[in-house]
Amino acid sequence: MGVKQLSVFLENREGRIKDVLEILAMNDINIVATSLADTSEYGMLRMIVSDPGKAKDSLKERSITAMITDVICIRVPHATGSLYKAMKALEEAGVNVEYMYAFANGADASAVLKTKDADKAVATLESKGFSVFSENEAYSTGQ
Repeated sequence: MGVKQLSVFLENREGRIKDVLEILAMNDINIVATSLADTSEYGMLRMIVSDPGKAKDSLKERSITAMITDVICIRVPHATGSLYKAMKALEEAGVNVEYMYAFANGADASAVLKTKDADKAVATLESKGFSVFSENEAYSTGQ
């Protein structure tokens, strides 16, 4: 039960993020979640989008390097310690989280996780009462 994440490699220069966002907007691709990590020379823009395959193809047509990565999207209560409990369960199960980004809005919070053992991570989290988004749920804005 994984979700496809769009990862875009960007030069660290003015206007590059805007260029990517413009291409996605022109192709009617909605961004559901995003994270940007950078160094002095390049950045990695990670996104959950409404149509990852179309997004990758649209960027490739404009010579922007992008790839699709399998990730897990989980729902946790928007309460103190909830994300800690999820991470503790994964650690106890021997599942390493390579990276994560999260957001909260309303009663629930959501986190996007990258791990090498997605099946074990999903089973562990579900056994502890956390729900995992399906692709359709993750790519939708809920409107």
